[in-house]
Amino acid sequence: MKKIEAIIRPVKLEAVQSALETIVQGITVTEVRGHGKQRGVSETYRGATLEVSLLSKIKVELVVADHLVDQVVEAICAAARTGQVGDGKIFVSPVEEVIRVRTGERGEKAV
Repeated sequence: MKKIEAIIRPVKLEAVQSALETIVQGITVTEVRGHGKQRGVSETYRGATLEVSLLSKIKVELVVADHLVDQVVEAICAAARTGQVGDGKIFVSPVEEVIRVRTGERGEKAV
């Protein structure tokens, strides 16, 4: 099993959810703030220039069986891509164990 964490633009959340709903059963979504190589943006507000160093992003997390990883990553990329700096990142890491609290099921059955 693998854990997939995707940091995406907030406006792309609905598209990513739609792309994933036929592949996976559940996702976790968190509002996060951060920056990548662009180090934030400059915005003008009432004539004053403001430096915004931490941008609002969405973190989508899900755990999937190994055979679904490529399909999920491709779906997220296709739905979240704008071609501009700041589209986000996807991280894939191994998961040793999953346990469903309600039933005690373990492994892929618990996902």
